[in-house]
Amino acid sequence: MHRFASTTLVDPHGRLLVQERDEHPRIDPERWGFPGGGVEEGESYEQAAYRELAEETGVVLDGGLVLWGERTFFSEPCGGDDTFRLYAARTELTEVECHEGRQMVFVEPARLRTLPLTTSCALVLDDFLASDLYRELLP
Repeated sequence: MHRFASTTLVDPHGRLLVQERDEHPRIDPERWGFPGGGVEEGESYEQAAYRELAEETGVVLDGGLVLWGERTFFSEPCGGDDTFRLYAARTELTEVECHEGRQMVFVEPARLRTLPLTTSCALVLDDFLASDLYRELLP
């Protein structure tokens, strides 16, 4: 089983931070998903979420991420089950740097639903948007 941690930030307009992946990743190339990546040996999911957010966006948070939930699904590229946890936080930022992928942008939920999504993002997006946590993070 592979372990992954993803993060989304909710900006002052209620938009979600997502990444457009480029053609290079083995998993879900050229799709939109939450910033994140693999949990390294000896690292917790939460530590991985903070690290991946900093690596991919330059955003360094000193706390504030809240665990939304965990999902396990079969991944063909990995040849087995993947477990990922999604963390979220409110931010005053409306732009971030893109250190990985094609772009890292805040997207309105309605527009995000129309984009080609990563497996993990498609699996949780509607549930996240209907959650108490998302409502709490709204301005």
